[in-house]
Amino acid sequence: MGILNVTPDSFSDGGRFVSLDKALRQAERMLAEGADILDIGGESTRPGADAVSLDEEMARVLPVIERIDAELDIPVSVDTSKPDLMRAAIAAGAGMINDVNALSAPGAIAAVADADVPVCLMHMLGEPRTMQAAPQYEDIVADIINYLGRRVAECEDGGIARSRLLLDPGFGFGKTLNHNLVLLRDLGALRALDLPLLVGISRKSMLGAVTGRAVNERLIAGVAAAVMAVERGARIVRVHDVAETVDALKIWQAVMDADTAEN
Repeated sequence: MGILNVTPDSFSDGGRFVSLDKALRQAERMLAEGADILDIGGESTRPGADAVSLDEEMARVLPVIERIDAELDIPVSVDTSKPDLMRAAIAAGAGMINDVNALSAPGAIAAVADADVPVCLMHMLGEPRTMQAAPQYEDIVADIINYLGRRVAECEDGGIARSRLLLDPGFGFGKTLNHNLVLLRDLGALRALDLPLLVGISRKSMLGAVTGRAVNERLIAGVAAAVMAVERGARIVRVHDVAETVDALKIWQAVMDADTAEN
């Protein structure tokens, strides 16, 4: 999943793709590099980011979705927590909803219940503006499993078929460095929920904390983390650096597929 932020303030690529033509060129590049899906975001969820109005988020996101849907052969996901935008994005051609709030906003479940698109439910402790203020857990992995399990049940009760759901443990969303490291190490435990896992670690601060690298110098760390996530059960990795991640995963897949019976 290639990341396409059409925002002025995202932590890594804010302001780079705010024009429609630049966004389309970036989408074309990620498609050529091997992306299977593009995730379009119009509101930054980095710690401390300012909230964006519904009208502003729609103005940023909908023209990009419409243009990609019309010109490129690749499914589009929309990264939003606003029910009205979810409806509008699906009408504009989006084929997936990716919600950091796990459809917990009033009306969010109803907004997508009748749409035949997959939905990713993410775990976040608190909300983006304050989520990194001393987050605490009883057991980071168990707490995430319990939370996501409850959200899945709520979605099913609201008319969303289980077969449409994906789960994201939410690296960096209300978690300390150690929380993130334990979560990646033990990511396989989330297989107990028996739903596809989407993981986004690309360029995040946890990588910088370990390596000492600035945000745009975390390529190698991000690729390593993506491979580790797939080894532990992730089925989608959400990344900025598509070509490099695709190459790394091709090597991983080739090793996994090697014929041990061949002499």
